[in-house]
Amino acid sequence: MTTTLATDSRAHTATPVLPTADAHLTLRPLPTGDARITGGFWALRQERNGRDAVRGGYALLEAAGNFRNLRIAAGLEEGDATGPIFMDSDVTKWLEAVAWEYGRAPAEDLLELQREVTALYAQAQADDGYLDSVQQIRGKGERYTDLKWSHEMYCAGHLYQAAVAQHRATGDTGLLDVAIKNADHLVRTFGDGTAPDGTPKTRDVDGHPVVEMGLVELYRETGNREYLDLAHWFVDARGTGIIERAGGEPTYFSDRVPSRQATTVEGHAVRAVYLAAGAVDVAIETGDTELLTASETQFADMMATKAFITGGLGARWDWEAFGDPYELPTDRGYAETCAAIGGIQWAWRLLLATGKPVYADAIERLLYNAFLAGVSLAGTEYFYVNPLQQRDHAHQDENRSPAHGRRGWFDCACCPPNIMRTFASLDGYLATATDGGLQLHQYATASLGPVDVETGYPHDGRVVVTVTEDGPLALGLRIPSWSDTTTVQGPDGTASPTAGTLHVIDREWTAGDTVELVFDTTPHRYVADARIDAARGQVAIERGPLVYAVEQADQQGFTVDDLTVDADAPITEERQDGLLDGVVTLRVAGHAPAEHAQAAWPYRRLDGPGGTDHAGAATSVDDAAGSTAAATRLQDVTATAVPYYAWANRGAAPMRVWLPLAR
Repeated sequence: MTTTLATDSRAHTATPVLPTADAHLTLRPLPTGDARITGGFWALRQERNGRDAVRGGYALLEAAGNFRNLRIAAGLEEGDATGPIFMDSDVTKWLEAVAWEYGRAPAEDLLELQREVTALYAQAQADDGYLDSVQQIRGKGERYTDLKWSHEMYCAGHLYQAAVAQHRATGDTGLLDVAIKNADHLVRTFGDGTAPDGTPKTRDVDGHPVVEMGLVELYRETGNREYLDLAHWFVDARGTGIIERAGGEPTYFSDRVPSRQATTVEGHAVRAVYLAAGAVDVAIETGDTELLTASETQFADMMATKAFITGGLGARWDWEAFGDPYELPTDRGYAETCAAIGGIQWAWRLLLATGKPVYADAIERLLYNAFLAGVSLAGTEYFYVNPLQQRDHAHQDENRSPAHGRRGWFDCACCPPNIMRTFASLDGYLATATDGGLQLHQYATASLGPVDVETGYPHDGRVVVTVTEDGPLALGLRIPSWSDTTTVQGPDGTASPTAGTLHVIDREWTAGDTVELVFDTTPHRYVADARIDAARGQVAIERGPLVYAVEQADQQGFTVDDLTVDADAPITEERQDGLLDGVVTLRVAGHAPAEHAQAAWPYRRLDGPGGTDHAGAATSVDDAAGSTAAATRLQDVTATAVPYYAWANRGAAPMRVWLPLAR
């Protein structure tokens, strides 16, 4: 193993996606080291993630048996493998987080962790490059015998991403050497044509995509075109019946329709969005406009018919899957945290390819709501699933149920290290560049190439951008689609750009020039498409980029299960710096009984004797229907709402995003 250490301790902040000079792009990521979050909302989350989650991840992986599997595969210990078949992927996602965290805040202890585990990977790797510790132990020499479930190339894909991160952030090549050796093995083994020994290559695909993204990024880092070609082959082999012929249900595995012909996403949500992100990577590097157009169509349909208002993806607990169009249950919605991360990765690649602000808007929604809800404010407890409603007395006997509250780890621990690497690499998702231009897509206190940004976003809609270099620059500023009125005050005067656009100021700048943006963060009620049955007759509240939730901890004298709200009463705001790391709470008028009266039969005639009160509750006993419930009068109440991402940080209790309207 050859290891090269970076010779300085300067921060080399994340660039997880770095297309080649010949890639077909509209926008380019900022070079590694040019984007750095320096304060504010996201800096606090990154600090806790790096200090506690990333560094604490080593002990959690040791306790779960991940490292032990590698030691057994390396011949350092004896025994049976522990955990799911994809245990290696948890380690490599964590290694990626370690690398990006070192790039963000260089520290010797991170290098020591990285080198120790990297050396273990090198020892566990077979001579021909194969590497999957659980399969090496359990398979007793057999490989790729059940790729639809074995996750062997899924683990390889995360290995490649971690190796690239390590090389970009620290300069070390240890894991890159392991990744190259493994990728060369895949090139020799899979695709069309013959292997070097003259035998036909294997025409098979992994049941869980991610190797496509990994191979393309490894191509970008090494220049080896064979990696890109294999990724292209894997994308195009999807939907040709390979998995179905091996006994797999094609919809679940995103194998029913070829990637370039599909018009929507379906099946296992994480598999689907990882595949889509890999397809865009291939399209960017090869100029495959057909594949890119298909991906845009799929993304648009997903957001129109299969995304929760939080941006959460995946409707069903069964098979962790997308459901039918508009099948978006509130209390049984799955919305796996990993799916949100995959959605961000997909949208980022589409933004680079097309430059369309709609993808930056989607990233913002996913980041603040679907992703951020999956981790506690402390940064060390996690949700695997993220429903939009938690009922009173919810059962706690289902694996990963939010009724337990967030957990420090899972038997299937894909989400925690995925969250760690996303926080650590978040700097790379803020801005892009073009020849002579810089585009700001996500607003955070940060240093972004030739500008510095100061803001209290997302709770405050004011953003100040200071240019730090003399010279010409076309400064692009995303105007969020939720901001009804936006003012931009700069050296050339005041502008009022349209929501959902990229506002560009192209001029000769002097260092110290500033641009002030003020976005309209007025709270608004939203209603769902009528086909979303679970949200019909209800409203959700958003303020700025944040979806809000009514959580039991903030209510007095009623439970959120019984709450109804008025359709047009004013919504008032209150900044509370001492609550949940500092939030703006919203107060909305509503109605609820002092206590819920349980009836012998929970249904009543709408036209029954005695009629209904102003909120639609029965005001007398409906003897004709056999009801024995006493009349229940509603009281006027004021409900307090907090950002959805912050729920369950005071214990798991009733919560809801969609609030029934009073009638």
